[in-house]
Amino acid sequence: MSQHLCQLEQALGLTLLHRSTRRLTLTEAGERYHVGCAAMVAAARSAGQTLAHLRDEVEGELRLAAPIGFGGLLATALAPLRAYPRLSLRLLLDDAVIDLIGARVDLALRAGTLADSTLVARKLGGLKKQLCASPAYLAERGWPTQLRDLLQHDWLGLTPRNGSGDVVDLQGPAGQHEVLRLEGRVLASQVIALQALCVSGWGIQVGASDDARQALADGRLVPVLPGWRLADLPVYALTPGRGEQPAKVRHALDLLAAYFGRVDASDAAG
Repeated sequence: MSQHLCQLEQALGLTLLHRSTRRLTLTEAGERYHVGCAAMVAAARSAGQTLAHLRDEVEGELRLAAPIGFGGLLATALAPLRAYPRLSLRLLLDDAVIDLIGARVDLALRAGTLADSTLVARKLGGLKKQLCASPAYLAERGWPTQLRDLLQHDWLGLTPRNGSGDVVDLQGPAGQHEVLRLEGRVLASQVIALQALCVSGWGIQVGASDDARQALADGRLVPVLPGWRLADLPVYALTPGRGEQPAKVRHALDLLAAYFGRVDASDAAG
């Protein structure tokens, strides 16, 4: 210890201790240096306690990105977070892909096939896809009875990125496999707009959102060709990096996984 103190004094160019055969006392420089060092230690301890709270307590700002059509889903799935008064929620809802790093996003939901990425992905589950239309539209235009009948109906689709129509890949009741390319009478850049158009009787769409599930459940929409099935739409949770996540992120992930577990169980029972 004495050697370390001597080295420190040499580095500082000041004497920090008065030394005698009986006692050691701080010089004026030593007293000032001690005050500064004690403040640094206290600041480091405070910073450590703050990080421990982020790690162990559900608090702070949770920044979550998701497609626009997931707004209702998030409101339901994350409802238990209301019990944490020190947590605030910031939702970034956009159908365009958001830069998680640039937007300081803690957690993002994405549906469909994921592009290769350095982001950490966890599959939460899937959303059941169903051809559907409003009862009013089908009363006016007739019910499709065969898959090819869809070509004679008005199709509602998302604005394609490659300039071509929607590709609908279906499995039949007897195991048959059919792929149709349907040109949309109405195209929209957002699923929520297609949902409103479909309920209003504009045509047939592939419903996969939580809003579509509700509309099918309450009769505003009805299934079209229910014997033909589409592959579920996979939903993933993405985080910007690996390693231990703060409690707010871990808890949100658990709530989302539980929600999709209930959805999967309900679809299986149905």
